[in-house]
Amino acid sequence: MESYEPERLSPVQLAAMRRSLTSGRGALTRRSLLRASGMGALALGGIATLGACGIPPAGRAEGAAAADDHSAKEKVVNFSNWTEYMDVSDDEKSRPTLAAFTKRTGIKVKYTEDINDNVEFFGKIKPQLAAGQNTGRDLICVTDWLAARIIRLGWAQKLDPSNLPHAFANVSAQFRTPDWDPGRAYSYPWTGIPTVIAYNVKATGGRKVDSVTQLLDDPKLKGRVSFLSEMRDTIGMTLLDQGKDPGKFTDADFDGAIGRLQKAVDKKQIRRFTGNDYTADLSKGDIAACVGWAGDIVQLQTDNPDIKYAIPAAGYIISSDNLLVPAQARHKTNAEKLIDHYYEPPVAAQLAAYINYVCPVDGVRDELARIDESMASNTLILPDREMAAKSRSFRSLSTAEETAYEEKFAKLIGA
Repeated sequence: MESYEPERLSPVQLAAMRRSLTSGRGALTRRSLLRASGMGALALGGIATLGACGIPPAGRAEGAAAADDHSAKEKVVNFSNWTEYMDVSDDEKSRPTLAAFTKRTGIKVKYTEDINDNVEFFGKIKPQLAAGQNTGRDLICVTDWLAARIIRLGWAQKLDPSNLPHAFANVSAQFRTPDWDPGRAYSYPWTGIPTVIAYNVKATGGRKVDSVTQLLDDPKLKGRVSFLSEMRDTIGMTLLDQGKDPGKFTDADFDGAIGRLQKAVDKKQIRRFTGNDYTADLSKGDIAACVGWAGDIVQLQTDNPDIKYAIPAAGYIISSDNLLVPAQARHKTNAEKLIDHYYEPPVAAQLAAYINYVCPVDGVRDELARIDESMASNTLILPDREMAAKSRSFRSLSTAEETAYEEKFAKLIGA
């Protein structure tokens, strides 16, 4: 288990965090564009059976010692989540899936949208976790790299599978065994966030763009290509294009990806590295093709039919936001029941139809089709088995690796 020390972030790590918060995924609101478009969500199909899960044991050090659980006497669960990350009724007066949970179980949910970015939120709860105190939260939702750190520090409680029958059975194979929590002993994914290739077919002269090699080498795209300022997304997609596994790469592999991108920078193939502000340039055609986030592309397509996407044959990067029960939480069982609620396909489909990210729950296709057939038939909104099989996750990094890699990446992008 990783020992706790006060954060000593290097200047380059702080710069990377600032990039994420001001223009990267940390700057996104989950449904800022969806309210106008009425579009929805991402999900995966096919029901798994409990006996066929094949989920291995976690194989890691024990997490937080079990706190006294007051769930039986206190019918409440305190849930902290990102803004715009939960379904809302048409009149915006209720949250239907939370209301359904309370009606069925009698457990009231105190739902708080107090996560604006991972770094800021971790700063709020870290002192209490380090001191062995209750954070006042029974369930939190954080991005994979932070979930990994909280688990390594022993600040997440190990989950009881007997309270999670639907989650245990229905978690998609795409999300079942992250290297930071194999077997999902401490966490379950809330959503997935795919990184894909996007292009403006008008700006490309009608040509399809479907590989990182094409982005980096096609002379007809020179000066009209962008990559993301998030290191894991840009390097991960480049590693895949080079035939390397982002889940197992070496220092030499990383340097090879940096070198590949540097050549494209030097010959001015790449126009710039961006956060989610690439969307305006792509829509206008100033950027002809780019590496971008699937949720953005769905939004752009509602207003601009020239926006297309491609899943490279080499694969694509996917990250996730994840549910954890913090150490010393008072209502662990209630929190586990709430997690399990969102792994029932009808509930998962209802949530997925609202938030525009990949749903990690098998068996939602028919349920989603009842809500909106176009969602269930759009492979970017509802990845099929072939697309899901092409997803790869960027491996966990040690503190030393993260410092070294971010320093090299910052030099590459001029940050």
